[in-house]
Amino acid sequence: MNKPILYGSGYSVYVRSARLVLIEKEIEYELVPIDIFAKDRLPSNYVDHHPFGRIPAFDDAGFRLYETGAITRYIDEAFPSNPLQPTTAQERARVNQVISIADSYIYPHLVWGFYVEQVSNPQQGKATAEGKMAEARIAAPICLKALSDLMNGKPWLGGTNLTLADLHVAPMIDYFLMSDEAHRLFETFPDLASWWSRMSQRASMKMTKPSS
Repeated sequence: MNKPILYGSGYSVYVRSARLVLIEKEIEYELVPIDIFAKDRLPSNYVDHHPFGRIPAFDDAGFRLYETGAITRYIDEAFPSNPLQPTTAQERARVNQVISIADSYIYPHLVWGFYVEQVSNPQQGKATAEGKMAEARIAAPICLKALSDLMNGKPWLGGTNLTLADLHVAPMIDYFLMSDEAHRLFETFPDLASWWSRMSQRASMKMTKPSS
């Protein structure tokens, strides 16, 4: 039986989310390296997998798919082991809500705001864009409070069990917490700090840690 193929690079939070789902569901897969920041080295046929030239893309025995949310939901539903979506409509809606919050607000502000501006750019000798940081500082506590409120005392972002919501958000939080300022802010939300303590120690997270 052919292994599913995931196209992408280890640095991508979205590729990592897909990998986390595959690992948590104990699915063997092949990772085909695609670096979207190296435009001159993108395979000419990659557009057949993703017309917008982004990552990840996915291929399961000829069934091609792109967009992370579609990929992870497909994986969870096509492979029955270790389900990662709740059984009730309301609980599934919460999982999807967290994923949407991550894509719309957490990724642009916590990853591109804090991590890129405070960690990645300085490492590359680039100046911090103070305008972007100002926006990120306003948005970050709103994002974290929203996650905390939706947890509502439960151990995971989607309720009582690990779900796609946790695996979607965790790679973003990992980059966010590389900023000292971000780490101090995060610790003011004890339930999120407790969640991260559990999440970051999972074998899947350690196996997919981006290279420094």
